Amino acid sequence: METNYIIPDGARIGHVHLKVADLQRALAFYSGLLGFEITTMYGEQAAFISAGGYHHHIGLNTWHSKDMPHAPREGVGLYHTAIVYPERKDLAKIFKRLRTSGYPLTGASDHGVSEALYLDDPDGNGVELYWDRAPELWPQKADGSLEMYTRPLDLQDLLSELEI
Repeated sequence: METNYIIPDGARIGHVHLKVADLQRALAFYSGLLGFEITTMYGEQAAFISAGGYHHHIGLNTWHSKDMPHAPREGVGLYHTAIVYPERKDLAKIFKRLRTSGYPLTGASDHGVSEALYLDDPDGNGVELYWDRAPELWPQKADGSLEMYTRPLDLQDLLSELEI
């Protein structure tokens, strides 16, 4: 195996496919609450959803998980699916929507390079909603590497984006 291989700059994560216990409940969260558009349904067992007309960013299925319990929190598996918003104001809008609906957050952090909201979907899958600061604003260590951290996110300041 070649040891110096580096993935091409244009490579990206194309989509995430999640096993869910109840497809309609998952769609109520991802489409109804978060606003993803349904691009196609595969009967009553799977759905593909997206933002901006892409074929799908998230797949949801019950093929091996219909009516099953949440995966254990302690163990291997997906930690969370991260959804990036284009602007800070967009993150403020979804935060306000979550707060208005009473949907609980599991965390809210400033990471220096980004600001993030954390929650669990109805099946216990972690979801991160975030926006990235401009790269020139990313904090750096003396050696030039990134200085990422986890600090509490000022949610009132985030909501002030909606007043501008």
